[in-house]
Amino acid sequence: MRSPVLFSARLWFSAALVGCTSAAAVMGFRALIDLVEFALTGHRGSLVAAARALAPWHRVATCVAGGLIAGLVLEYGQRWAAAGRGSAKHIDYIDAAREGTSELNDRTTLVRSVSSLFSVGSGASIGREGPMVQLTAWLATKLGRWLALPAAECNAILVCGIAAGIGTAYHAPAAGAVFALELALGYFARHAIAPVLIAASTACGLIYWLVEPHPLYVMPEVALQPVSIAAALVLGPICGGIGWSLLRLLELGRRAFAPIHSLPLRLALGGLLVGGLSAVLPEVWGNGYSVVSNVLQGQLAWNFVFVVLLAKVLATMISSGSGAIGGVFTPTLFVGATSGYVLAHAASNWIAPEYIGAPSLLAVIAMGAVLASVTQAPLMAIVMVLEMTGQFQLVVPVMLACGLAFAVSTQFGTRPLYGNPIEGAISPRKEQQIA
Repeated sequence: MRSPVLFSARLWFSAALVGCTSAAAVMGFRALIDLVEFALTGHRGSLVAAARALAPWHRVATCVAGGLIAGLVLEYGQRWAAAGRGSAKHIDYIDAAREGTSELNDRTTLVRSVSSLFSVGSGASIGREGPMVQLTAWLATKLGRWLALPAAECNAILVCGIAAGIGTAYHAPAAGAVFALELALGYFARHAIAPVLIAASTACGLIYWLVEPHPLYVMPEVALQPVSIAAALVLGPICGGIGWSLLRLLELGRRAFAPIHSLPLRLALGGLLVGGLSAVLPEVWGNGYSVVSNVLQGQLAWNFVFVVLLAKVLATMISSGSGAIGGVFTPTLFVGATSGYVLAHAASNWIAPEYIGAPSLLAVIAMGAVLASVTQAPLMAIVMVLEMTGQFQLVVPVMLACGLAFAVSTQFGTRPLYGNPIEGAISPRKEQQIA
C-alpha cells in the first residue's frame, strides 16, 4: 500500500514553508547576536575583529559578563521551564527526531536560545549554528501544529527543520539534507527524502539569492593533482586521531567543570578563562570563521596558526565544558582546517613543496576528515566541506580522507559528537511515523 505522505502535496508545501521560516530564523538569530555583541563591545560583525579592537581587560570583562548573564538565564530559566505543565520531554532536536516525535520543549528551547545569545555574543569559543538549528527545528514543529498536520507529517516536518537549519547556517543545502537523514534519523528514510530536500533547498536558496550569494568560505580554486591522493592517504588516519583526541579533550573539559553546581558561577569562570586567553590571542573568540577563511586563502603564517590552534582547542574545551549553550561543530571545522594547514607547512620543510601541494588543499581535506572523525558521519562531512568551500574538484581526496578518518575514529570506542545515529535510530516500524 502506498504511503499517502509520499504523494502529499500538503507536506511538500509545508516543507517549503519550513525552508522560508528557517531562513528568517537564522537571519534573525544572527541579528540578535550582533545586538548582544554591540551592547558588550561596541562593535558588530566578526567577533575576532571586535576582540582585536578592545583592550585586553575589556576582552576579559566581556567574556565574564556574557558568561555570568548566560548562566543566570539558564539557572532561573530552567526553573521556569520545569514549572511548565504538559511540557514535552525532549529538549534536543536530534533525540526527538531519532525517537520519531515532533515534541520539543517550548520553554527549554526559549531559555537555551536566550542563554546562547549571551554566550556567543560575548566571545565564547563555541558555534552559533547549533542553537540556530535547535530554533529552526522547534519553529518547524510549531508550524506543523499551526497547519494542523497529522502526527506523521509533523514528524517529517521536524526533520525538515533540521535540514533547513544546517543548510542555511553553512550555505550547504545538500549537506543539510544528508545531516538530517544520516545523523538525525540514522538512515535514509525513503518517505522523508522529498520534503527534506525541499526544505533545505528553499532555505538556502533564499539566503543565497537575497543575503549572501557565495559559499560560506570563499577561497581560490585549488587544482586537483596526483599529490592530492597521497595527501589524503596520509591525512586521513592522522585526522582520525585528531578527531578522537578532540572528543576526549571536550569530555575532560566537562568533567573539570562538573563539581561546580552553580550555573552562573560555572559559566562566569569559563568566561574568565577564555577571556584570559583572548587577552593574549583575540583569535580564540567565536566559532573561528574568520581564521578559517584566512587559512583557506593562505594569508596566515603557519607558526601563528599552530599557536592559535592550540589556544582555540583549549578555549573550546573551556566554553563547552562550562556548559555554554552552543555547538562545537564549527570549532571542529576550525581544528581540521588549521591542522591541515600546519601539517602542509611542516611537511614542506622536510619535502619539496611541489610534492606536498598547496597548504589550502590540505586544509580542505583535513577539514572534512576531522569532521568525519568527530561526527562519525562521513557522507555528511564530504558533502558539507565541498559545498562550504566550492572545491568540488577535490571530491576524490576528500572522500578518501573522510573514509580513512572514519575508520580510525570508530576503533577507539569514543562516543561521537551527536551520539551513535544507528543506536539512536528509529525502528523500521517507526519509520512509517516519520514518513
